[in-house]
Amino acid sequence: MKIAALQMTSGPEVEANLAVAGALLEEAATGGARLAVLPENFAFLGLRDADKRAVAETDGAGPVQEFLAASAWRLKLWIVGGTMPLKSGADGRVAAASVVYDADGARVARYDKIHLFDVDIPGRAENYRESANVAPGSRAVVIDTPVGRLGLSVCYDVRFPELYRHLSAAGAQLLCVPSAFTAPTGRAHWETLLRARAIENLCYVIAPAQSGIHPNGRETYGDSMIVDYWGRVLKRVPRGRGCALAEVDLARQSAVRESFPALRHRTFSGDTSP
Repeated sequence: MKIAALQMTSGPEVEANLAVAGALLEEAATGGARLAVLPENFAFLGLRDADKRAVAETDGAGPVQEFLAASAWRLKLWIVGGTMPLKSGADGRVAAASVVYDADGARVARYDKIHLFDVDIPGRAENYRESANVAPGSRAVVIDTPVGRLGLSVCYDVRFPELYRHLSAAGAQLLCVPSAFTAPTGRAHWETLLRARAIENLCYVIAPAQSGIHPNGRETYGDSMIVDYWGRVLKRVPRGRGCALAEVDLARQSAVRESFPALRHRTFSGDTSP
C-alpha cells in the first residue's frame, strides 16, 4: 500500500491553489497511493493572517470542501485536507481544520489544530500570533483508513510529544503532520522532530509541507517527507512543488513492535507528588 505527502507553495488565490492541489492529487493517485495528505493552508495562505476569516467556510459546505469530496470520489483516493479555515465561533476566529475524505467522497473525520503558533523566532525579526485569528481545538482524533489507523495532527503540534503518545495509545499506526514550517525553525528542527515522533511511537509519519517564498513574503521550509516506524526517511521532496510516495508495510511494523515492545514498557504516570 502506498501513501503520499504533497508539497505546495500556496498563496491567496483559492482557485489557483486548488488547481495545484488537484494536479498533485492526480499524481499521487496515478502513482498508486491509497491515501494522500495535503499541507497546512493548502487552499489559502493570505497576504495577512486575518484574511483567513474572510474565506472561512461553514462546516460541511463550501468550494474547498466540495473540491476535496469530488477529488476523493473521482480519484478513488483517501485525502487528508492539510488544514483549511472553518468558521468556529462568535468572536470571528476560525478553526484550522484538517478534514478527511474517504474514496467515496464522504467526510469521515475532522481535527482542529490544538497547539497554536504564538512565537517570536529567536534571532529573527519574525513573530507569529496564530491565536489572534484561530481558535484552538481540544480533541485528538484517530481514524481507520485502508493503509492503517491514522492519527491526525498539524504543524506546531509536532513539538508536543504527549499528543502523539495519546494517538499511539489509541492505536495509531501512522501519524500525519501537515505543516507550514518557517524556514529558520525548519532548518533547525523539522527532520529531527518528525523522526523523533516516528521512533518513539513506532509509527509511520506523513509530513507534507509548504515550501518556498509566498506572495505575503513569508518563506516556508518545505522538505516534505515520509518516515517509517524506525525513523528512516523513505521519501522526501526538498523544495518546490512535488509528491513524495512511499510504501506502508503494516505486517513488518507489527513484527517490529512485537520484538521491540517499547510502547508496552511505558510506566510513567505523570504523578510528581512526593
